[in-house]
Amino acid sequence: MLFVCAQNRLRSPTAESIFRDVDGWEVASAGTNRDPEVPVSRDLLEWADVAVCMEKRHRDILRQRFRGRCRTTGS
Repeated sequence: MLFVCAQNRLRSPTAESIFRDVDGWEVASAGTNRDPEVPVSRDLLEWADVAVCMEKRHRDILRQRFRGRCRTTGS
């Protein structure tokens, strides 16, 4: 599971930390902005079974940046 926010400094790393110890889950976090701690990449999206975006705009950025490379759900 990949948690995504803008800077990858607060929200997504916090979610990663909370879920890190859940048995059977592999988690990571990344950011969509130009200077995140860990930038979201095609490799991370392909690794993740699910990407959880903190805001709708993050999902929209993923859809635009990785058009055709990732499947998204929701409106």
